[in-house]
Amino acid sequence: MVGIFFNQGEVCSAGSRIIIEESLKDKFVARLAQRANAMTLGPGVGNPDMGPLVSESHMNTVLRYIEIGKAEGAVCVCGGARYTEGECAKGFFVRPTIFDGCTADMTIVKEEIFGPVVTVQTFKTEEEAVALANDTEYGLAGAVFTTDGARALRVMKELRAGITWINCYNPTFNEAPWGGYKKSGYGRELGVHGLEEYQEVKQVNIALRPGPIGWYEER
Repeated sequence: MVGIFFNQGEVCSAGSRIIIEESLKDKFVARLAQRANAMTLGPGVGNPDMGPLVSESHMNTVLRYIEIGKAEGAVCVCGGARYTEGECAKGFFVRPTIFDGCTADMTIVKEEIFGPVVTVQTFKTEEEAVALANDTEYGLAGAVFTTDGARALRVMKELRAGITWINCYNPTFNEAPWGGYKKSGYGRELGVHGLEEYQEVKQVNIALRPGPIGWYEER
């Protein structure tokens, strides 16, 4: 739940694509929808599970993506609309939304929505799962959930993502570099690698003996 609905999905590392083994999908989606439907929405001072989106403009963008998903054939399992109950009527709230039956060519799968919208795809083999996970222009973060430790490490190494988690999602450590592959991010933040972003490398060569050196040495 934290993977996608934390901060209303307005997080660069939001886990907006779920890729799950085909045999487990129906039971998983049912439980996920049950949890999503039970989430409370409201102003932050009331300690809700999810607050409003950052602006009306962005809310409308998220709602447009939801309509695109429906039009392209994805099945909206829950949510899929603005939330306007009670004091939320004047706010920019969107219900937590889950799309099942998604394919790699759908807009909601290919593009970053930055909202409380998650897509579900299925796989039959480990190789297919890795291929689906890497079939994106972005590569900031990803996670592997499994009881098989060897598989977790094997798949993690194949993921084209700068940040990976195993059996958890979104914990951040200031000591570790934060940044992605492909179109995700600009270098690295945090950790030693983050400090290096503020430095410039200089090569210094000192001749310790007279005469030509290296490639220019007389032969």
